[in-house]
Amino acid sequence: MKNQLKNNWKLFLIASLTLGLAPFNPPHIVGKLQWILGGNAFSSENGMQFQDWFDVLLHGLPWLLLLISALLNINSKAKKEV
Repeated sequence: MKNQLKNNWKLFLIASLTLGLAPFNPPHIVGKLQWILGGNAFSSENGMQFQDWFDVLLHGLPWLLLLISALLNINSKAKKEV
């Protein structure tokens, strides 16, 4: 599993640039993150519903996988240099 995460960085990059940024003007994930960081995601009146959280997962997962893959690759290169 770890090797698959490390070796599939190209797939994660493509997924991040397509699904992770869709729709492109403005990227959907940006609005959802602003909503969460602004604190309104947890308010009772204008809080996020299940579909909004699923949207965050759907658009954010490619970015998370890309970050994990990058960290694994950096870690393995650092271990080779030592």
